[in-house]
Amino acid sequence: MEVRDVREDNAGKASEVSKSRHEIAVLTLAEHVASGSHVHAELTCLALSASKRPTVIIQIILMTGKKPKVEKKKTMPKEKRRRPVTRAAGPLPSGAGGGLGQHFLKNPLVVNGIVGKANLKPHETVLEVGPGTGNMTVKMLEVVKKVIAVELDPRMVVEVQKRVQGTPLEQKLQVIHGDVLKVDLPFVDVVVANIPYQISSALTFKLLAHRPQFRCAVIMFQEEFAQRLTAQPGEKMYCRLSVNVQLLARVSQLMKIGRNNFKPPPKVDSRVVRIEPRNPPPPINFAEWDGLLRICFNRKNKTLRANLVNKSALTLMESNMRTYCALKNIPLPVVSDAPADAAGAVDDEGNQSDTEMGDDADAKNPRRALAAHIKRLVTEALEASGHADSRAAKLHIDDFLALLKEFNERNIRFSS
Repeated sequence: MEVRDVREDNAGKASEVSKSRHEIAVLTLAEHVASGSHVHAELTCLALSASKRPTVIIQIILMTGKKPKVEKKKTMPKEKRRRPVTRAAGPLPSGAGGGLGQHFLKNPLVVNGIVGKANLKPHETVLEVGPGTGNMTVKMLEVVKKVIAVELDPRMVVEVQKRVQGTPLEQKLQVIHGDVLKVDLPFVDVVVANIPYQISSALTFKLLAHRPQFRCAVIMFQEEFAQRLTAQPGEKMYCRLSVNVQLLARVSQLMKIGRNNFKPPPKVDSRVVRIEPRNPPPPINFAEWDGLLRICFNRKNKTLRANLVNKSALTLMESNMRTYCALKNIPLPVVSDAPADAAGAVDDEGNQSDTEMGDDADAKNPRRALAAHIKRLVTEALEASGHADSRAAKLHIDDFLALLKEFNERNIRFSS
């Protein structure tokens, strides 16, 4: 009982000391505020405990009619407070940290499905782009005569070689360390690849231009890119890529693969596409073909007349005609008798320009006369093909071929 009384007595004394200190601080703070010394008032207020500051401020306001200025402590923004990411030493389990866009298949059922869709034969040579850790490579080595793997990441080159080191499959594997877009590709029968999505378009056209042609390619693409490859006229995804690839090859979708089948998982789903080059390839100047499609699909839902008879397109065709005639030693067409109303160009919205409406001066200016002549030839070609008011989003490959034929017959070129 005596010990308890002593403790209560000590607690009471401590409380009285605390109250006296608090009262002294309040009075000191009131004096500073009343005298206008806000710096000292701020220091005195910060010396108080955070729980007592609101009460003290209210008391000061009642005593002096003024509120002390107390600035909040500045804190670091959240984005700067993040702790730095630390990684263990050694190669990463995935190539994503190297900036190469690598996402490795971890589902063996998907790997078996892709290899099965390729319909590989024992006598065939396979080109694999981006073998990664070698999961698909080993499966194909068990079936085919040879696998040529092209890999940019040196860590993965070592990894895939380790998978077959000291086994009979080692003699059937050839690894090329380099960028597949820059190296010369060897002759192969089949292409099987899980490629980085950022090289999808460039790699597709490099493979289609490769000679001699391969039998087929089974490639995994980003889902949206795969849908563009197989899109048909009138569909939302139908674009210049669709027409170019379908001109050179037969394309079909094989299977959809969810993002959780990869390590690390990408942000989008994927699709496996089968590409079979047309044999023989179409006898067409692909640069001319692609130049026409660039203009037509610039705004695919506008009429071809609006896309082809505008200032930028006419200027390009005039330059190409001059180059073509010079290379073929063909004289430029005589345009001195060009009608005056043919000089008006159409702007990017398909409207005829009032400032360039034909007048007598066009017949005296050879450059403007040639532009007027080219415009008339373009209009004739569109009318002859019957697609002047058609839209690129609705046209088939045969329609574009007929249109290109009409232009070339009039010496209108789309590539220099």
